[in-house]
Amino acid sequence: MRRLKIHEDIRPLSEFRSGVASFLKQVHDTKRPLIITQHGKGVAVLLDVVEYESMQDKIGLYEDIEISIAQIGAGEGISHEAAKEKVLKRLNK
Repeated sequence: MRRLKIHEDIRPLSEFRSGVASFLKQVHDTKRPLIITQHGKGVAVLLDVVEYESMQDKIGLYEDIEISIAQIGAGEGISHEAAKEKVLKRLNK
């Protein structure tokens, strides 16, 4: 996801309501999120669906890494050679 441009990517709800289509196009074209405010406070974020899916994939990967680190810390890890052997056995089935 690209960095937020504060002067372009933060809009009040009233402005969003009157220009939904143009804001959807902006989010799709720029790949940047749009922050929607109400009474001067952020209340929602609009994301391009591809950017959202990418974020979900990254979160899943980070969660897997955290689990792996915890397992290694608990002594549940296996050596590189043992892991390689398991993978190769599965591939050869």
